[in-house]
Amino acid sequence: MWGKVVNCGKKLSIFTLSKPFVLSAMKNLLGEFDCKIDAKGRFMMPSALRRQLGPGDQERFVVNRGFEKNLTLYPESEWLKISRELNALNLYNKKNREFVRYFFRGATDLRIDAAGRLLLPGSLLQYGGIDREIVLFAYGNRIEIWAKQAYEHMMANEPDDFSALAEEVMGKAMQSSGGEDVS
Repeated sequence: MWGKVVNCGKKLSIFTLSKPFVLSAMKNLLGEFDCKIDAKGRFMMPSALRRQLGPGDQERFVVNRGFEKNLTLYPESEWLKISRELNALNLYNKKNREFVRYFFRGATDLRIDAAGRLLLPGSLLQYGGIDREIVLFAYGNRIEIWAKQAYEHMMANEPDDFSALAEEVMGKAMQSSGGEDVS
């Protein structure tokens, strides 16, 4: 049993936890991984990607619809953070309610099985147009799951002037954060 003693002036308080409580900081995920989906809708989580996850984030995930025709896989701890943000929205606002409904639509808890696989729900596989081959595209706190052909098509349509896109997106980010230009 773990405990913490806190001295609050005249009173002494003791807080106990039945299990060790571990706080883990989420790393920035990184990489592209080609995977195969089996006939039941399962794929093997690549060990190189799994190693990037903190100890508490290697077994439990939430998958939902992405903003494009893809799926987004979140480690459970990251999903809980996003859920708290969404639950803080004013649900008396119609646009907020609509966004929350669409965002949570299809969201499903996933657990890694003994063989290191995740089972994707059939309805989400259909939404993403996923058949046999997928690409896991990991960045930040999420892993996008793309049908391989859709991912390759998207990446083949890179803007002619990536520099202009970077300036437009990152220039605004630098201005809002008060940061210096890194170019």
